[in-house]
Amino acid sequence: MGLIELLFNNPAAFFVLVFLLLYSIIAHEVAHGWVAHLFGDDTALRYGRLTLNPVPHIDPIGALLLLFVGFGWAKPVPVNYYAFRNRSGLLCVALAGCAANILIAAVAMFLMQFKAVSLNPGLSLILPDLIMINIMLGSLNLIPIPPLDGSKVLMSFLPFRAQEKLAMIEPYGFFILIILVITGVLRPVIFLMQNLIYALISLPFVFFR
Repeated sequence: MGLIELLFNNPAAFFVLVFLLLYSIIAHEVAHGWVAHLFGDDTALRYGRLTLNPVPHIDPIGALLLLFVGFGWAKPVPVNYYAFRNRSGLLCVALAGCAANILIAAVAMFLMQFKAVSLNPGLSLILPDLIMINIMLGSLNLIPIPPLDGSKVLMSFLPFRAQEKLAMIEPYGFFILIILVITGVLRPVIFLMQNLIYALISLPFVFFR
């Protein structure tokens, strides 16, 4: 069921889902800032971004798209990569946001698998979309096109000069991404990554049913 359809059929479930999706994109950004702080960068802390208060995180366009499309974004958390104590910080910070979305999807799947929906039937309307959209957020962000997290993952394995060249693409990255999505070039890649993530978080439930 799409978000707009859900709004007309069950407004209460719609607003609960939007609330959970809002915190899904906030958790993505807070995870980046929190892991950066662990590696020695206090930029996010100084800018007041290590908080679950939605106000510092909300991007108006990203929030509107989330409301009407079911997919959006929050303001990126500022990170000073030069403040990291070691190079692995770049990789860990890049993966943290995607890991947050995958964890949310896994918790939602746990609630579905262990019959939480029988306690509250409204969850059957919310949890599938919550799982799907968080998996989509996690998989899309792993694409190695700046400014997506996947580009930082790639940078962590590249020499400094190659990192600089990849970073030069960032001002055009959004437009490149839109073109690749519209033309369908990324569709099989995203489909494959979504299925791999879904299989990863589904695997434990095969053994613990």
